[in-house]
Amino acid sequence: MSETVATPDNRRAMRNVVVLVAAQAVVGAQLPVMFIIGGLAGQMLAPNPCWATLPISLIVLGSMLTATPLSSFMQAYGRRAGFWVACGAGAVGATISAYGLMLGSFAVFLLGSLLTGVYMSANGFYRFAATDTATPEFRPKAISYVMAGGLLSAVFGPQLVSLTAEAMPVPFLATYLGVIGLNIAGMVLLSALDIPTPEAPRKDAPQGRARMELLTSPVIAVAIICGTVAYALMNLVMTSTPLAVVGCGFATSDAANIVSAHVLAMYAPSFFTGHLIARFGARAIVGTGLAILAAAGAVAISGVDLAQFYIALILLGIGWNFGFIGATSMLTESHSPEERGRVQGMNDMIVFGGVFLASLSSGTLMNCAGGTAETGWQMVNLAMLPFLVLAGGALIWLAMRPRAT
Repeated sequence: MSETVATPDNRRAMRNVVVLVAAQAVVGAQLPVMFIIGGLAGQMLAPNPCWATLPISLIVLGSMLTATPLSSFMQAYGRRAGFWVACGAGAVGATISAYGLMLGSFAVFLLGSLLTGVYMSANGFYRFAATDTATPEFRPKAISYVMAGGLLSAVFGPQLVSLTAEAMPVPFLATYLGVIGLNIAGMVLLSALDIPTPEAPRKDAPQGRARMELLTSPVIAVAIICGTVAYALMNLVMTSTPLAVVGCGFATSDAANIVSAHVLAMYAPSFFTGHLIARFGARAIVGTGLAILAAAGAVAISGVDLAQFYIALILLGIGWNFGFIGATSMLTESHSPEERGRVQGMNDMIVFGGVFLASLSSGTLMNCAGGTAETGWQMVNLAMLPFLVLAGGALIWLAMRPRAT
């Protein structure tokens, strides 16, 4: 393609949204798969139950470590090339994880999880790719539509687990073989993406603000804080959910169904989140998301009946959707085009850094902070409180700042 400038064109943007929605549905299905079986497989292989969620933590670590270089790669070679590389890494990671299961090796399994994180990092860039050729008015809706593609992955991923978890003598081996196929299918789908590669900046072109200057910009700083808290707290609770459900006496299929309901709740609001942002503003939607996350924690702490797990996880998904999409919308409106790669890579590195710490803490809180699964589950949800206060305080500070100045 000779064109190198992504001029706003909503017809082209809508075509790209369709491709990204399809990719989100197919290749994105591996994310709920990993969150359902990662902790269970880790518990099966780990020498210490406190390390059960370490495979999920390493997926997130891989995302954090590759967010900035992957963003720079896309800035230089285009979105499609970056997504292809990520799908290839996801396929290799799933292959290594499958080999680790065959060997019964926790270390090999962890290596595969780390490589899987490259795909998870790329998945986070789908929402940014949706805005590359869109007009400013269409951008919040484009983000929402792409996130809505996760609805299909929320159905497909858990069903893949149900069909394959015990399909071979080694538990979950067939599931990881299925994930290899998802990544290959993703490479085919993403071939249809039509986003021009950004032209290399001229020496006299505007360079934009330095990273530290960007980080100290009030809107960018608050958007990153709120996005990180929304994503990290969702991950903290979701990572422990299968362990808590099974630990409280329910079946693995119950855990899969609860996670499926949660992921549906994560993406279903995306059909109207963009419209709500356009009408009420991103900051109001972020604040609503934080309040819903607090409600999810309160329901989870109240008991461990199956209905309480469902309600808490559904609220958790809705709160994440409002908080994360709202924060993403705030971010996309707060930087210039030449700062895009710098801001997006920096944002996702910080977000996934927070998610990594949350997932690492999740297994420790769940398995080692209390004597029972119920106590561990309560500890996981109580841990949400200080971070909700931090994000809520940052949002209030930003709302008061214009009046103070």
